[in-house]
Amino acid sequence: MEKAIKTKTKKIISATLNGLVAKEVEVESSFTRALPGFSIVGLGSQSIQEAKERVKSALLNNDFDFPPLKITISLSPADLKKEGSHFDLPIALSILYHNREIDLSEFLVLGELGLDGRIKDTSSIFPIILSLKPKKVIIPLESVEKVSKIPDIEIYAFSHISEFEEFTPSKPQKSELSYPYIKIDGKKYYYTDEFELDFNDVIGQSAAKEAALYAAAGFHNILLEGSPGVGKSMIINRLRYIMPPMSLDEILEVEKLNAIEGKDINFKPLRPFRAPHYSSTRAAIFGGGSKGAKIGEIAFANKGILFFDELPYFQKDVLENLRLPLQDKKVLISRVNSKVEYETDILFAAAMNPCPCGNLLSSNECRCTDLEIRRYKNRISEPLYDRIEVYHQMIEDDDTSRISSKEMFEKVLIAFEMQKGKFNANLPENYTFDMENEAYEIMQKAIKNLKLSKRSEFNIYKLSKTIANTQKRDKIKKEDLLKALSFRRRK
Repeated sequence: MEKAIKTKTKKIISATLNGLVAKEVEVESSFTRALPGFSIVGLGSQSIQEAKERVKSALLNNDFDFPPLKITISLSPADLKKEGSHFDLPIALSILYHNREIDLSEFLVLGELGLDGRIKDTSSIFPIILSLKPKKVIIPLESVEKVSKIPDIEIYAFSHISEFEEFTPSKPQKSELSYPYIKIDGKKYYYTDEFELDFNDVIGQSAAKEAALYAAAGFHNILLEGSPGVGKSMIINRLRYIMPPMSLDEILEVEKLNAIEGKDINFKPLRPFRAPHYSSTRAAIFGGGSKGAKIGEIAFANKGILFFDELPYFQKDVLENLRLPLQDKKVLISRVNSKVEYETDILFAAAMNPCPCGNLLSSNECRCTDLEIRRYKNRISEPLYDRIEVYHQMIEDDDTSRISSKEMFEKVLIAFEMQKGKFNANLPENYTFDMENEAYEIMQKAIKNLKLSKRSEFNIYKLSKTIANTQKRDKIKKEDLLKALSFRRRK
């Protein structure tokens, strides 16, 4: 009869990513007198199964004993799929400390092993720690620069498996962001004053640039319509660089998505900008698909901009499924064995031609029939139009005026401070607006004459408040309301 050898280490805590959320995983070990063997159970991916060779080589190459026993590593809960080479380190430590009185149960342990015993960073480590926010972590020294930005975490960093012989970690200092910031109610909001794409490059189109300014200042959804070459995409591509400052939490959340996607992490306070092609599938935009709860473009755009160029050419089901994420600020991906919810706090930006040939508003002759134009525009439903607060129809003009991104961003900062670090686009439906009597009377006439829906009415009030905020005012005046009405789409 086999006799088990009890290990002093009860368990080691690691974790795996399930979509954007991390789940704790207990790495349990069993050592039995039997034919030597090494197995890992608990729905581990291929990279976890390959850990057996990395762990064994790392321990033997550094003169550690590898017990000549039957070793079973169990990853619990057993019904949760687990991925990532960061399980190497907790598996190695469960073997290294199997007969020593070292308790690591209060640590979250993550790290990949090289065959020579080096401990390496992986793309999963930062998002896992940000998601779980444990009190203490054991991680590779390579991961410290990123993880040290996360507040309230005690870091124990190692560069090589040999350092665990005496358990001698280095405890690095926390590092602060070096970007300029403003303080609102004691909280820091960071920004960058580098404008890679500058509005100064856009000649004329003053009203369209004004629309972009208000969209950025209040995080309002925007649609620009106009003929090809009039500057729609040029303006929206520059919108990212005048977006409001970001809190540390927002920066970390954006970098978590970048890490999951395999991008470099630099903690730059620059909001994401995603511009999927109109041929993109529903799964590519919203996530899901045949392989499970895959992350979509709308989740990667969280805290930033999702740009649909050539809006009417997107698939009908993609356009219709945009409505709930724009309203609820979240998307739920449901599969047989899992449900994953992603936050979608985005500024939705779109551009479209006025007709299929694009020449309806230009000096060139339009070749489209009335029926073709109607079919083209009817691809976008009224409920989706109703969720777009800023609409502007662009035409060719002779205006040569310019305004720089720096000038526009200064107005965005003013509005951001007036909004106390929040956005007018996200105001609750029961919010009471402070406005002059004359502005209120004009709005009542507009509601009656234009037959505005409740959502359209609320959108106009929100946009009016943003316009007032850029002028350092909270009270909505007549001119603010009239300006907001001018950015309303006419049916």
